[in-house]
Amino acid sequence: MRTVIPIKQVETREFGKDAGGWERMSTLAEPRLSEMAENYRTLGFEVEVRDMPRCEGDCNACFEAGSAIGQVFGTLFIRRTSAARQDNELFD
Repeated sequence: MRTVIPIKQVETREFGKDAGGWERMSTLAEPRLSEMAENYRTLGFEVEVRDMPRCEGDCNACFEAGSAIGQVFGTLFIRRTSAARQDNELFD
């Protein structure tokens, strides 16, 4: 069974937290995108997958080649919730 993650159309290129407290983690293709999203949800984080912004020039070659063979890319954003573990130094 194929999992489809909804991808939001939002322009965010910078790492770090945006105005809504969302932090950009990584740009991934399936199946890793779904796996990482589920891992962060399990840890108690809110997860949002956004469309990967394209840049000018040749730096999109990998994404374009992947899209040509049906790969889906998304940028993973997380936001800490009260349920998220506070004692894990990896997420500080």
